[in-house]
Amino acid sequence: MGTQVSVWLWHDDPGEGPRYVDAVFAEAERINQLMSTYIEDSHISMINRTAASGAVVADRELYSLIQRSLDISVLTHGAFDITYDSVGQHYDFRQRQRPDSETVEVEKTRIGYRLVELDEATGTVRYLEEGVRINLGGIAKGYVVERGVDILKSRGVRHAIVTAGGDSRLLGDRRGKPWGIGIRDPREDGEVAITLPLSDEAISTSGDYERFFDEDGVRYHHILAPSTGEPAEGVHSATVLGPDAVMTDALSTSVFVMGVDKGLRLIASLPDYESIVIDAAGAIFYSDGLAPPAPAADTPPPGDR
Repeated sequence: MGTQVSVWLWHDDPGEGPRYVDAVFAEAERINQLMSTYIEDSHISMINRTAASGAVVADRELYSLIQRSLDISVLTHGAFDITYDSVGQHYDFRQRQRPDSETVEVEKTRIGYRLVELDEATGTVRYLEEGVRINLGGIAKGYVVERGVDILKSRGVRHAIVTAGGDSRLLGDRRGKPWGIGIRDPREDGEVAITLPLSDEAISTSGDYERFFDEDGVRYHHILAPSTGEPAEGVHSATVLGPDAVMTDALSTSVFVMGVDKGLRLIASLPDYESIVIDAAGAIFYSDGLAPPAPAADTPPPGDR
């Protein structure tokens, strides 16, 4: 899915630990083959090619994540929308390519989660218009790290981190003390803006520094506002903490798109989740359940934070 997966764990048996890491990587690749739009013959790519012509029977696991994505679209009033790829497909950040304004105007009419129709009885997916595409990039990495932690738990591991891009799931603590998880400074490469002491929790960060290029003083990045089809403005990064990485992944994207005020109001309505937002001026905002942390010297594990 265009990102790096890493696993950190403690285990008493030095022979078993690496095998458990391999099991997490194998699961990540299995999900990648199912859900990555970068793979021509993945199941999601097949759905994108054919679902506008008629209902397509979806893999049950994929169907469930699409259903959950649509539920989150309703929760966020469309700020989270997996049909953003109708425009997103026209970006190539490595080649510094972006769609022109005419293309955006045409393709943004195909953005809308209500254009995806699911049938629970038959397990099918159908698109209501030609040109609609879905992309689970805003939720599937959270699913990967949750599945990774499930695998480690089932093998008796009690202390671990599984990270995929900006999404991490912590299993337990760091053998008696919290993990020190860094939120990246969005404008200073290699610098950490905030370090949070966390245990047994998920944390996701969406930032305009993950996939982007700058052109004529404008940053074009991968987090698109569904209402405009253009990169969302006003926020450099949005971090969400909570018990479920699938939700923190989707909510960090949602808060980024909604902006500071609306995004933090959304988080305030979800008792199990908290958020930290760094706006376009570099100001840091915390949801009601968080207090600004004291400076910490702990070094975070690697991850696109």
